Amino acid sequence: MVADSLAAVAAAFAVHAAYGRWAVALVLPPTWIAVMLAHRSYDRSALGLGSEEYRRVLRGAVALPALAAGAYWFFTHDLGLLHDMTMAAVPATAIALPVRYALRRRLHRRWARGRDRSATLLVGPSRGVVDLVAVLRRGGGHELHVAGVCLSDPGNAAEIRKLGLPVLGGVDTMNDVVRALGVSTVVALPAPEFDASVLRRMSWTAAAQGVDFLFAPVLSDVSASRLTVRPANGVPLVRIEAPNLSRISRLPKELLDRSLAAAFLVLLALPMLLVALVVRMDSSGPALFRQQRVGRYGDHFTMLKFRTMRQDSEVLRAELAHLNQNSDGLLFKVKQDPRITRVGSMLRRSSLDELPQLINVISGHMSLVGPRPPLPEEVEEYTAEVNRRLLVKPGLTGLWQVSGRSDLPWEEAVRLDLGYVDNWSTSLDVSILLRTASAVVRGTGAY
Repeated sequence: MVADSLAAVAAAFAVHAAYGRWAVALVLPPTWIAVMLAHRSYDRSALGLGSEEYRRVLRGAVALPALAAGAYWFFTHDLGLLHDMTMAAVPATAIALPVRYALRRRLHRRWARGRDRSATLLVGPSRGVVDLVAVLRRGGGHELHVAGVCLSDPGNAAEIRKLGLPVLGGVDTMNDVVRALGVSTVVALPAPEFDASVLRRMSWTAAAQGVDFLFAPVLSDVSASRLTVRPANGVPLVRIEAPNLSRISRLPKELLDRSLAAAFLVLLALPMLLVALVVRMDSSGPALFRQQRVGRYGDHFTMLKFRTMRQDSEVLRAELAHLNQNSDGLLFKVKQDPRITRVGSMLRRSSLDELPQLINVISGHMSLVGPRPPLPEEVEEYTAEVNRRLLVKPGLTGLWQVSGRSDLPWEEAVRLDLGYVDNWSTSLDVSILLRTASAVVRGTGAY
């Protein structure tokens, strides 16, 4: 609220500097705060959520000119004030959104350090608890800190204790546990025995203790933006929006991909020529490595990379099969692979070997962000579920790269790629591109 007040004051002085009227400096700050309150931008449930928080700010910014017009029509009849309040909406929003982003990042860093988190009690079956805890632990900073578990199947308590979490009883002891632990959030997970009456009683218990009650959906890896509540005769049904995969909806992504790739290629042309020269000098063979990969809808294309291995690398692959780090799936990755050249090792750690794929992006076979481009022999082994990865273009970077790259097990890599396909949005692409730089600097999983 303080940050929004300062943003409104700064916007008011900007408008005053442009038009020389002081009334906006007195009216804008309280009006801006009132609009933000009306659009629930200070709700605790929205803080730290990113896009939802920003949408509420933008809705408030759009409402500000309408509110000013209403005040002009019914009360002030001051055309100058109407003009100034309308003009102030733009700088106020331009200041408020980056400040909100900075505060959100600060909050996430505090959560990652274990501060300001909500002590949380999980209630449900052991399998659901294990899956949810895995999701919470593999993500970044989040609000929930699991303080204990109440199981609907206490016989499987050993599985929960392996996770380092205390099992505090069954569902019937939830009330006592909430009171004893002082938790602030209860999360119920789906279970066959949790019918409507059981969940209703659990929510009453949480409400009586003054704690939040959350219900985890059966489906995971579904972004919140795809979920909406649609009441039907008083029953709140959750609608899951279909993935946005049409050609028209992805046209802006296509244009942005190719324009950015062309700009990067122009800027990096000289460094890429130098890298190509070093590769040729380091070992015999061409500077570029060409390999058949599978793109959208199963179409094959030739992917380009700087060569990082000896020319006979494919011949030697069978001899290294026992060293495969990804023996749980279709990927072939070997740490300290003897086929990699001296320069190739440096190129892989820095991801410079990927730069020629900008040409694949310009030609339309790849995207800047997308699933990992698979080999034809990998695709032949795909199940119908994994085959959904081919509904979008493969990417130069993606969730697989910013989440661990080659260190990821096969199932986790598939989960990330399918999550990207189903939940794609422009904001997700921008987020991945911003996270790629830090992933490249860390070099995690680059071998």
